[in-house]
Amino acid sequence: MINDILWPVAILGGLAIFFGIVLAYASKKFAVETDPKIDEVRAVLPGANCGACGYPGCDGLAEAIASGKASVNACPVGGVDVANKVAEIMGVTAEETERMVARVICGGDCDNAKEKYEYQGIEDCKAAEILAGGSKSCRFGCTGLGTCERLCPFDAIHVVNGVAVVDEEKCTACKICIEACPKQIIELVPVSKMVRVLCKNTDKGKAVVEVCKVGCIGCQKCVKACQFDAMTFENNLAKIDYSKCTNCMVCAEVCPTKTIYADFSRRKKAYIDQELCIGCTICKKQCKFDAIEGELKQKHKVLEDKCTGCGQCAIKCPKKCIEMR
Repeated sequence: MINDILWPVAILGGLAIFFGIVLAYASKKFAVETDPKIDEVRAVLPGANCGACGYPGCDGLAEAIASGKASVNACPVGGVDVANKVAEIMGVTAEETERMVARVICGGDCDNAKEKYEYQGIEDCKAAEILAGGSKSCRFGCTGLGTCERLCPFDAIHVVNGVAVVDEEKCTACKICIEACPKQIIELVPVSKMVRVLCKNTDKGKAVVEVCKVGCIGCQKCVKACQFDAMTFENNLAKIDYSKCTNCMVCAEVCPTKTIYADFSRRKKAYIDQELCIGCTICKKQCKFDAIEGELKQKHKVLEDKCTGCGQCAIKCPKKCIEMR
């Protein structure tokens, strides 16, 4: 009786040991070596798994960075701090890149945009879009039902008075809101740029006025006023070339419908250090607004009422005696 029990147990035990040895050998023989840097990089990534980098989560990005397929600053969520840590692991220097943030290109809130009907359906922008393009008369404007707000993993976008507004301090440029917006009115822009055109309506001026108080009417005053060729006019709509924009904010000053928004509270002025100024007149020649006075070999002075804060004088000053503040 006992033998009837012991023999099967012994056989099973022997098979277990045999297969254990075989598996141990196979794991050594066919082991796939992994780069230890993958784990090191993965450890410093934020773990958001948002996919904004273009790879399948943080694990995918870590592998891409370790293999050289992605740059050390490929994670938009981690920003400069994470890029520097990854660069240290990879033994390289992280290139300086400006932080990007999402911005909603629409000013048609409940006070400015007309409604064509009262929407009582599912609280979802895509669902409302199916129903005649949403409740707002402007077919290009923000639906305002908060799909982007609910999807944002960083609590960085909220609907305020019928229009989505981005909290730039929290925004990580993960692009989830951009992909979710059925109107395609959310864009990534450099955080340092303080001017934006809050309209996507490509209809002509009269049609725009009928549906929104702050829509672009195509007057092109901004294009004419811009001294840096940063404003263009295309398809009945003013656009900003941020690679040329200097934050002078003149376009916002001349816009008759206030379609162009600028944060004037952040507008800077140029100040010349009189002790360092050599009177070379370079800054005076660079200024497109006649905001600097002074003759050759004389101390120069900034006329604050004319200075727009474009910063070109500070960039060109050979003595670095001009400060923007």
